[in-house]
Amino acid sequence: MACCAIRCILLAVCTIQLVSLIQRQVLDFLGYMWTPIIVNFIQIIITILGIFGAYQYKIKYLMCYVVWTSLWLGWNIFVICVYFEAGVLTRDTDVLNMGTGSHSWWLVNGAGCRPVYNSSYDDPFFFPTPTSVEGCVLEYFYIEAIQAGLQCFLAILGILAACGTIYVFSRDEDSFDFIGGFDSLSTYHSPAKASQMCLQPM
Repeated sequence: MACCAIRCILLAVCTIQLVSLIQRQVLDFLGYMWTPIIVNFIQIIITILGIFGAYQYKIKYLMCYVVWTSLWLGWNIFVICVYFEAGVLTRDTDVLNMGTGSHSWWLVNGAGCRPVYNSSYDDPFFFPTPTSVEGCVLEYFYIEAIQAGLQCFLAILGILAACGTIYVFSRDEDSFDFIGGFDSLSTYHSPAKASQMCLQPM
């Protein structure tokens, strides 16, 4: 019963994580944020792997999910630090956009946001960046930090549920008594050698 409960929790967490990841991936595509796009894509694959691992009782898939999701948790903490400019990190860093000059989709598309562009600036190799954005109900970096915080929360739940599922699966495998138990030699005998077998023509 414990196996079924924790497995259902893991499947539910992975499903919610997958839906939120797809939503985040779409918004990162709209903002041309290339590093998050790559990392999100890997996390989507690993989350699907985690769902298969929980559904098909595959411990190796779940271990892979736990390891990568731990890295994913670290990535999202880094993203929060970037958007809140912790330490030497700044929002204008090229780590998230791979030097393309693109910004978060929420920068100009947030609720009530009115971007102001400099019409004299025209560089075909970089995305147009507004000189200022006015009237936003919530600044874009708060929205990005909330999204990353949600991913951190789901990652922690997923890691805990996956570790619990691995533990229960491993315990159930160790306690499984197959026919004949571990004392198979006393119950079943190997077939006689070919020299002792009676061969008859067909």
